[in-house]
Amino acid sequence: MQFGAMNFPITPVLDEIATFARLGFDYLELAMDPPKAHYSILSSSRAAIKRALRVNGLGLVCHLPTFVTTADLTESLRRASVTEMRRSLDVAVDLGAKKVVLHPSMAGGMGAFVLDTVKGYAFDFLSEMVDAAHCLDVMICLENMFPRNRLGVEPDDFEEIFTTFPSLKMTLDTGHAHIDDRRGRRLKGLVSRFEKRIGHLHFSDNQGKLDDHLAVGQGTVNFAELVRRLKGAGYDDTVTLEVFDENRRMLVESRERIKAMFMEG
Repeated sequence: MQFGAMNFPITPVLDEIATFARLGFDYLELAMDPPKAHYSILSSSRAAIKRALRVNGLGLVCHLPTFVTTADLTESLRRASVTEMRRSLDVAVDLGAKKVVLHPSMAGGMGAFVLDTVKGYAFDFLSEMVDAAHCLDVMICLENMFPRNRLGVEPDDFEEIFTTFPSLKMTLDTGHAHIDDRRGRRLKGLVSRFEKRIGHLHFSDNQGKLDDHLAVGQGTVNFAELVRRLKGAGYDDTVTLEVFDENRRMLVESRERIKAMFMEG
């Protein structure tokens, strides 16, 4: 099992690399968002970033931009967002990433009233990204989202996505799955139906209402049961602690709790 942490994109990436190496993580999950981690900045600092990762013994997973609208009803905004994603993917590969995390497109604005149209745009975008990933020899792990996203939320959503795009993997996000489902049915369903498609994990806790990115144990996610299910499925790959606490020691405490759960029995 490899444990990673995600940079805060308002902090210089080289500073984050040094911090996570000091905290004993195996890899950086690089959130490719402005102001400090836009693909243009990363590309211009490519040599320094690769050297810092190598010197600190850190691997790399890239998280493609979060705050874009790849299924927007306004074509110019939609195409600009897709361009941002494609250029970010190219830079991720150039930095050495073999695995990238991708959010499903969301139905924003008036999109909720024409969901079929938005879904069509979303699948067109996925098709473009899957083709590009194949050419670049990189794995895309599509992240499950929270309910207000409307796309890529429920197990049935992923049934259709994975049938259409057989090469896609899943980033299983505990925080997203837990929102409006404190009994854990959505999370259990995602694991039980797609255990062989899970290629990456995002672990954070919350109270079932907001994506709080709390430390493990500070919310109501049943991590012990989840880890048992993942172990039963034979999962032994990357786990990013998405704990966004100012006290970075909470990342370490969360990692050690999860590590102990995987080592039990």
